[in-house]
Amino acid sequence: MIKNVKWFFVVLVFSSLISFSFQKKSVPTEKLALGDKAPELVLCNKMQPLNLQDASGNYTLLSFWASYDASSRAQNAALSHLLKNQDQVKMISISFDRYRSVFNAAVRQDQIDTASCHLEMEGENSKIFKSYGLESGFRNFLLNSEGVIVAKNVTASELASYLK
Repeated sequence: MIKNVKWFFVVLVFSSLISFSFQKKSVPTEKLALGDKAPELVLCNKMQPLNLQDASGNYTLLSFWASYDASSRAQNAALSHLLKNQDQVKMISISFDRYRSVFNAAVRQDQIDTASCHLEMEGENSKIFKSYGLESGFRNFLLNSEGVIVAKNVTASELASYLK
């Protein structure tokens, strides 16, 4: 009887190992990689005059956030304050809040420059949300003067070190 249990256990372990080797592994892919050209900005289904290319040879920081996402909001505010008095990086901040009143309150509380801040009221259903691959969370993109992605998800301290 013990001999049969032993063989049963061996067969069970062997079949488990075989089944694990045939499992399909999912490899997450990112929509935009370093070196890719940044997609056009289409906010609220209208082309906006937001130029992602900088003729002066400087950089553009494209920051996506929402007031309901505390980490993206804090990151956006920190980046905005860092870039407030310097001209090497132009910041374009895009919020995915559904209500203008919530957006305005967050911008006022965070003391963000309103000239660089835009609202996409269609939220996660917007074309820009999908074209930038934001399904898994908010991000930011540092673009060179040609609109090519040179860095992603930079923090304020990382950006400060880039600027030095």
